[in-house]
Order: sequence, then structure tokens, then C-alpha cells
Amino acid sequence: MFIDEIKIYAQAGHGGKGCVAFHREAYITKGGPSGGNGGRGGSVILQADHDLNNLIQQYYVPRLIAPGGEAGMGKGMDGHAGGDLIIKVPCGTLVWRLPSAKPVEKENFEDDDEEENEKPAFKTSTGKRPVIRSSGGVIAQEIDFSKDDEASESSVADSVKGELVADLTQHGQQFVLCKGGRGGLGNRNFATAARQTPRFAQPGETGDEGDFLLELRIVAEVGLVGYPNAGKSTLLTAISRARPKVAPYPFTTLHPQIGIVEYADWKRLTVCDVPGLIEGAHKNVGLGHKFLRHIQRCKILVLLLDMAGTDGRAPWDDYKQLLNELELYDPALLEKPRLVLANKMDEAIAEENLKKFKRKFRKLSVMPMAAGFGEGVEKFKETIRVAVTESASG
Repeated sequence: MFIDEIKIYAQAGHGGKGCVAFHREAYITKGGPSGGNGGRGGSVILQADHDLNNLIQQYYVPRLIAPGGEAGMGKGMDGHAGGDLIIKVPCGTLVWRLPSAKPVEKENFEDDDEEENEKPAFKTSTGKRPVIRSSGGVIAQEIDFSKDDEASESSVADSVKGELVADLTQHGQQFVLCKGGRGGLGNRNFATAARQTPRFAQPGETGDEGDFLLELRIVAEVGLVGYPNAGKSTLLTAISRARPKVAPYPFTTLHPQIGIVEYADWKRLTVCDVPGLIEGAHKNVGLGHKFLRHIQRCKILVLLLDMAGTDGRAPWDDYKQLLNELELYDPALLEKPRLVLANKMDEAIAEENLKKFKRKFRKLSVMPMAAGFGEGVEKFKETIRVAVTESASG
């Protein structure tokens, strides 16, 4: 199971409370206050790790609760700090702070002689909770089912993401999601010449908490883009050791696949196979947004065209539609260097279609290939290596 977006709740640890104690020892009278300080609460920390490729861990553990600090003790002993909760996430994870629910608003009761339906006691303002109204000694619930229908149709991706607070792209990069609460001071910190026996201490402070949305955008040098059944999975199998599902029908790939292209001089490139795009992908038709987000970090884009027209589509129409979908989703994608591949050149009609394609786009350079038979694979590997190098230097 591939998880690239998950909503979580994080809560840092509560700080330990300070201690109220007085020094008691033989032959020492009125030893004075000796209450220790409370320990700091643990923080929730996100750490990027290149060994992970999705957010499956947070899918099963969506509540991240850090331990609290220990309370202070007598004899001036401070409590232990709570351990930090370090959560590893894949590189390319974006962290969005979701808007918190509004607190319950209380309204004053009106005169008793008014009608019962005109004196609400309190109401909730959240979308999924029912509106609660009080009428004398009876409490009734008013449920708006229209809001539930709208909420059921909208997904996490369609909801408001809130504020972007972090973008973890480098291995080992850390971000403090929720900071632990400060421990309270013991009574020994409040002793003065005028107040020598303070009998109070500070309680610990609460840690930060909130709802967050983790969104994964795969970090790869090369992104393979194309219509369903264009041969992207076959190409990824030919250039790397990745083994995505390959079948003679569309939508065999349901989530992005990552492949590592290795060269003789130990150079490595990461290639992302984005599942097939269809018309309207920029409007989230099919799984458009879930696929398109993963090519936003790629240095170069490879547009793979089925030059044989296996599914009854013309290659030149596919090329125009792919560019249109990329531009409508994010105009910055068209500014990235891109390479056009004419796949399935082993078919008889592919040669004629390639000539028509070149006549329609005379200034466009097209690389012919038959990925299923390994034709043009080595040339393609060298081409993307040069393109990635030039993109990094430029």
C-alpha cells in the first residue's frame, strides 16, 4: 500500500510540575526550601529519511504523543525531561498545519417568557459535529445532513491544507513539529529575604499540539509522463531494477514507482514513473492531483508517446494534451527541460506516425525507442544523464 498523504495529530509532552519541599536534616534547623524543578516535556520531531518511500507508518499510527516531563523532587532534585519523539518520514515530505476547530461559543440565556426555540444555550461551529440546542431541561440535536454529504464527497486533498510549515527534502533534516512544555520551577527558586519559606511552586506548561497534513512529493531527477498504456512501466523495467506491474491494458500502475538507473562509473539517477494521465487530470479527474504532485520536484520531464496508437489515439494529440494538462496544473512544469520519446517503434504503423509527428512539430527533437525490446535504451540513459547534469549546473 502506497500512502502519500495522511492527516495526523501531534501533541508534545507536558512539562513536569515543580516541587514544594523543605530541607530536613539532623542538626540543621530551618534548612529552607529545597523543591526541585520539573522536567521539560518531550517534543515531536520529524526527520527526513531517504530509506523510506511513503507515509505508511503514519497511516497506522496517526496520533503522535510525546512523553511528559517528570515532576521535581525534594533535596533540590530536578525531574527528568521527557524523551523526544522522533518520527522518520520520506524525503520530499511537506508539512501543513491544519486550521484548528473553533471553540464552543456560549450565548446568554434570554428572558424565560420568550419562546423555547429562541433561546439557544450553546452551539458548536465545527462542520461535522451536530448543532446542539438547549430548551429548558431538554437538550435536542439539530443535524445538518447536507454538510455531511458535502464532507463525504470531498477528500483530504480537496480540503484546505492550511499553512505550510516545513518542507523536508534532505536526508537527516529535522523539524520540530510540536515543542515540549517547559517544566515548572520548585519553591527554592522563589525564596527571598522577605519570603524565606515559599509554599508554592509552578505547574508545568502544556506542550504544543495540533492537526497536521503530511504530503509526500517524491524527490527524483527524472519524471516519466504519458498516457495510460504508453509503456512507462516497461521503460522503467528496462533502465533499472524496478519491477512495476506490466500488462497490455491501461492503468496497470496505480501509484508512482521509483527506479534507480546505475552507470558503469557508479553514477546513479532516480527515475519516477508517474501513473498514466488522462484528460482533465488537472481537475483531479481520475487520480490527477495524486499523480501530478510527484513530478513537481523532477529536474527533467520525459514525455512518453505511444507512436503506434495502440488505444486508437493519435500521438500528436497525446503530446498536445499532455502539455495542456501540465500547464493547467502548474505552469512552472513547462519551464523544466523535457525529452520526447517515441515508444513502440517495433510496430509497423509506428514509422509512418513518427514521420507525421515530425512534420507537425518540425522544431521538436524526438527519440525513437522500443522499450519492450531494449532498442534505444542505452542512448536514452546517456541522454537523461547529460540533461540532468546540465539542469543542475544551469
